[in-house]
Amino acid sequence: MSTRARTDIWLPAALLMLAGLGWWWSTIGADAMGSRGMQMGALSFVSLAAFLVAWVAMMAAMMFPAILPVVRIYARAAAAGNAAPVAVFVGGYIALWSVVGIPAFFAWSALSGPLAHASPWVGRFAGAVALAAGVYQLTPLKTVCLRHCRTPLSFFLQHGKNLDRRVGAFIAGGRHGLFCLGCCWMLMVLLIAFGTMHLGWMLALTVVIVLEKVTSFGEQVARVTAAVLLFLGAVLLVHPAFIIHLV
Repeated sequence: MSTRARTDIWLPAALLMLAGLGWWWSTIGADAMGSRGMQMGALSFVSLAAFLVAWVAMMAAMMFPAILPVVRIYARAAAAGNAAPVAVFVGGYIALWSVVGIPAFFAWSALSGPLAHASPWVGRFAGAVALAAGVYQLTPLKTVCLRHCRTPLSFFLQHGKNLDRRVGAFIAGGRHGLFCLGCCWMLMVLLIAFGTMHLGWMLALTVVIVLEKVTSFGEQVARVTAAVLLFLGAVLLVHPAFIIHLV
């Protein structure tokens, strides 16, 4: 069996296994993050560390299936000796999302209590976030980032410099993470607004992200998602108590 064939077999299996571990850990984290003890100590370093572990697990669960085409191309270059190990590239990607987890922690800390009590302003806030996410789905920036994610070869031609060096590979992974963030950041904000680690929302948004990034009709999916989010946002602004059915 050729090196390329072996890479095409083990790499999808490895990423999907890591995604599965992310879902498993997210299931555990969903209970822990909803506990009163976690809320009372939300601003402690221990809570921040625990949140970041859960955040990275959630990111792996939601994003790894969608980044498989990019990582597969990188892995082929690594197998041919033209790039640093795959783990370095993926590490840059994870590092970028880990940094994003820090402001996400403080947003979650502020919203977890009001969400648990279904405060009316939280429903309106979630509605405003859903409207903003729906609008962002239709912006040129979203389209540009989505096209970069859907054409992995062009990404490496433009941003994959010095891949044979670990630093270059790490930076390239972070750059791909930036494009991924450009595609998904408002969806992540939406997830926080509806309660981080809400497994139902995680699953729904994972399906959206994968369809947007790996299918030929990804931009149409983005537009359909925009319509759904705009409708949901309008409903929550008018009836904020509806939030109790969504968290």
